[in-house]
Amino acid sequence: MSEAEARPTNFIRQIIDEDLASGKHNSICTRFPPEPNGYLHIGHAKSICLNFGIAQDYQGRCNLRFDDTNPAKEDIEFVDSIKHDVEWLGFKWSGNVRYSSDYFDQLFNYALELINKGLAYVDELTPEQIREYRGSLTAPGKNSPYRDRSIEENLALFEKMRSGEFAEGTACLRAKIDMASPFIVMRDPVIYRIKFAEHHQTGNKWCIYPMYDFTHCISDALEGITHSLCTLEFQDNRRLYDWVLDNITIPAHPRQYEFSRLNLEYAIMSKRKLNQLVTEKVVEGWDDPRMPTISGLRRRGYTAASIREFCKRIGVTKQDNTVEMASLESCIRDDLNENAPRAMAVLDPVKVIIENFPQGEVEMVTMPNHPNKPEMGSRQVPFSREIYIDRADFREEANKQYKRLVLGKEVRLRNAYVIKAERVEKDEAGNITTLHCSYDPDTLSKDPADGRKVKGVIHWVSAEHALPVEIRLYDRLFSVPNPGSAEDFLATINPESLVIKQGFVEPGLKNAEKGKAYQFEREGYFCLDSRYASAEKLVFNRTVGLRDTWAKMGE
Repeated sequence: MSEAEARPTNFIRQIIDEDLASGKHNSICTRFPPEPNGYLHIGHAKSICLNFGIAQDYQGRCNLRFDDTNPAKEDIEFVDSIKHDVEWLGFKWSGNVRYSSDYFDQLFNYALELINKGLAYVDELTPEQIREYRGSLTAPGKNSPYRDRSIEENLALFEKMRSGEFAEGTACLRAKIDMASPFIVMRDPVIYRIKFAEHHQTGNKWCIYPMYDFTHCISDALEGITHSLCTLEFQDNRRLYDWVLDNITIPAHPRQYEFSRLNLEYAIMSKRKLNQLVTEKVVEGWDDPRMPTISGLRRRGYTAASIREFCKRIGVTKQDNTVEMASLESCIRDDLNENAPRAMAVLDPVKVIIENFPQGEVEMVTMPNHPNKPEMGSRQVPFSREIYIDRADFREEANKQYKRLVLGKEVRLRNAYVIKAERVEKDEAGNITTLHCSYDPDTLSKDPADGRKVKGVIHWVSAEHALPVEIRLYDRLFSVPNPGSAEDFLATINPESLVIKQGFVEPGLKNAEKGKAYQFEREGYFCLDSRYASAEKLVFNRTVGLRDTWAKMGE
């Protein structure tokens, strides 16, 4: 299969193919235009993969341009995090990073051009009055009393706005279009407003800032963007996009195309609500591993390849839909099942004393790093008289379906010996504190000689050599599939979204790398936490379980 045949096709790629075939365009230029007012989330990843992926596949260009027209909500921290996320996902933008603020002088001049053509006016209605005058979906708007000012008066007032002679909210510049338009976006939209805020790129040069709808189309045109791709909520705005470009002297006129945004079950995609989770300390930051942010997913252990694969699987359409969380989890499972080395960890330890194993002796057991990939090598794991197993792997009594250790019965220790549970010790509350077992020394990685069948296999770590570890079991942040539709989305937080356990891991994980994933046998996929882990303290995050436990809960 050729590279072109392997490419996913969609309606946008079909449009591009037609534009290239007809000679409308000789090369393709896209852009990714985030606002630097928060961290990117998985929905942005879809847009990144689309815009940068198209540029890659068509040997074109993709610009990274920050839509930085609202300095009151923006921060250089967000700029840096967005650049890092794009690069981490495996993409490189064309040329230098661009900012809408690079074009503030030109945008100002285009605003003057609209005033001079009688197509823009300074309005002194309050923001509340502007909303009131705009009308509704069923009622037309009505003209502002300031709409018919002369060109000279508007030029003078716009200059006063620029020089800081109006207070915030007391004047704005509006496009003069049609207050009776069936599209509310065309009812004399505001194109400049006053904000006395220092800008992270331009400092205090400006106290008036252009609005998104005015800025975006002009920035696209100045950069030679051929296909301006955005989500469906901007469909009506396309009329304004075209109106602005049709009414100013600018050589290029890009076309806007809309695709459906990504909605993900058990997650919030509203940046405002994500910001609320951070500011109200419901989560510990934008990179909390329960957040749907790219930095949160990265810290949780998601790989760039798994996120790219997810975006490829869900595709690009005009149809709004909600993707199951299981689809995202399936992508990371598929990736890590193939690539993550195996290790042993005991999350809820109970001590086992193997009474007939020689005291003080340590035996090194060879274990494969991956059961199906001999090229990933093997490791030596110490085995001794005292080990830890998981509390859930022992019962005093059990039916035949239970394939783990039962009092009086046998089980195999992973890659080691068969042991038999002889007796238990308990504390005053009746909790098991120690298991006393015996082992069969002739069963190292082989069945008992007399033909006894041992069905169960459990994992373990040597108590003497095990490293203490904090295990952070992350789960879905919300307990309902669509938290955004709840009256109070904070009331749908899953109380079990983070459970912290103190356990043990095999000694080889002393040098675990941050960001590297491991499969803890029978437990799931885990990675060293980038925030809390240190040389003195191992902290592992659960990326995802070995299987989808939520599917069972929903049945």
